[in-house]
Amino acid sequence: MFIQTEATPNPATLKFLPGRDVLPGEPRDFRTAEVAQVSPLASALFAVPGVQGVFLGSDFISVTKDTAEWNHIKPAILGVIMEHFLSGKPVIATGEEVDTDVSEEFFETEDTETVEVIKELLATRVRPAVAMDGGDIIFKGFKSGTVFLHMQGACSGCPSSTATLKSGIENLLRHFVPGVEAVQQV
Repeated sequence: MFIQTEATPNPATLKFLPGRDVLPGEPRDFRTAEVAQVSPLASALFAVPGVQGVFLGSDFISVTKDTAEWNHIKPAILGVIMEHFLSGKPVIATGEEVDTDVSEEFFETEDTETVEVIKELLATRVRPAVAMDGGDIIFKGFKSGTVFLHMQGACSGCPSSTATLKSGIENLLRHFVPGVEAVQQV
């Protein structure tokens, strides 16, 4: 098994590509070892000293480090990923609920049509580009012309995430969706 790595715009996050499906469907973002217990892979990665976050995408794993140096922890991370896939263990433990955070969305019922257009643009134009950088972006709400989004994976805490939100996503949504005035991170 050969695992490729890619740098992300966030210097604290590295993207690992095992060359196979990781988590088809909705991605998962783990910020603590306790939350990661639903995933044998994420739990094993949190056991590596210096790992601060794990993001599981459809065909990649983004790992965020604390102050540790990549050249010290990268070999251990590669070993954990390889061992996991060779073991045949599931990425998410059987029977565990997949939390998509949809229940936390907020918007007025009269904005339902606008929200659907926003979600469609995010799904088709924004999320694929953000996934290439090892992250994801989740719609959280729409109120008074402002779209509220949650950045995950490599995008969470990335120095260029504000520029991505303001220059990229805000301009895109303002162009295609009447009524969108701003984009804000939550």
